[in-house]
Amino acid sequence: MDAEITLRVDGAEHRLVVDTRTTLLDAMRDRLGITSPKKGCDHGQCGACTVLLDGRRVNCCLALAVAHDGAEIVTAAGLADGDGLSPLQRAFVRHDGLQCGYCTPGQVVSAVGMLAEAAAGWPSAVTEDLAEDLAEDLAEDGDGAVVLDHREIAERMSGNLCRCGAYANIVPAIAEVVRG
Repeated sequence: MDAEITLRVDGAEHRLVVDTRTTLLDAMRDRLGITSPKKGCDHGQCGACTVLLDGRRVNCCLALAVAHDGAEIVTAAGLADGDGLSPLQRAFVRHDGLQCGYCTPGQVVSAVGMLAEAAAGWPSAVTEDLAEDLAEDLAEDGDGAVVLDHREIAERMSGNLCRCGAYANIVPAIAEVVRG
């Protein structure tokens, strides 16, 4: 069965007819020619296909396109600042946070989503005592942001795999952006 949907990807609106079983990843790559999200495992385990879907990071190989009709989708290509790279993309380059580059778009998009989650105060598996941490943070700066040290960043990015092992450079790249 087919359905007509609208996908808003990186600020551009696209109307298309898709089989209701088509994933968001396949709709973008095969039907729209948007190749920033990569098809890695096609099982939601590697993170190469990470996009921001209405501001939240999602493995789009697991999302059905019809379920996200009209949603705002941002890929790594949509993070750029005009013709230049975003601060996070520049940090990845400065820190050599990539080797083959296949996972890099998903890593960068995931990092953007992760930074937003931490700023909103979302805990991770390694956030020691969230109530205590938040009370201290609120007393210091008035927001609910979680402190992003090396351990927090590594844990929050653990859903994005890099076969080349560039983690030693990815985490410092993200930390640089956190520090401003």
